[in-house]
Amino acid sequence: MTAIKPERPSEADTTGAETTGPERTTSPDRRTAEKLADIDQAAANAFEGEIREFVRRDVSFLRRPRNDADQVAEPVADNLNALIRRVSGASMDEIDRVIAELQSVREMLNKEGERVSREIASYASLSHAAMTAMKVIGESISQWKGAPGKPGSRSA
Repeated sequence: MTAIKPERPSEADTTGAETTGPERTTSPDRRTAEKLADIDQAAANAFEGEIREFVRRDVSFLRRPRNDADQVAEPVADNLNALIRRVSGASMDEIDRVIAELQSVREMLNKEGERVSREIASYASLSHAAMTAMKVIGESISQWKGAPGKPGSRSA
């Protein structure tokens, strides 16, 4: 990492010479704050540059063309890939089994949902028919109670 050393004027520079230009009108505290801000900005830029360089090196390593040394290492990588496939094979089979079970449960839930919908429709139809029958019976009873002079009714 590159460190940036702040430039600090020596005592001879600050006491001996009179300042000219915009520095004459600004206070010493403000000039110091501006210099510190410039130093912070320079440090941030240097740090970002180092990060960019680090990323470039990593990416260039991945993009470089394969050579004979890499081809010699391929059998080791192939063996490692085969080992990983063998170890992960049982897990993959288990995941496939769970997926199949979940699909069968989904189908069963869809069928049960359809059955419940049919049952509810049947219940609604039966309930509607019962309500209609109760209205007819209620109207018939009210007509019998309200009809005077029928045989079997007592007169006072």
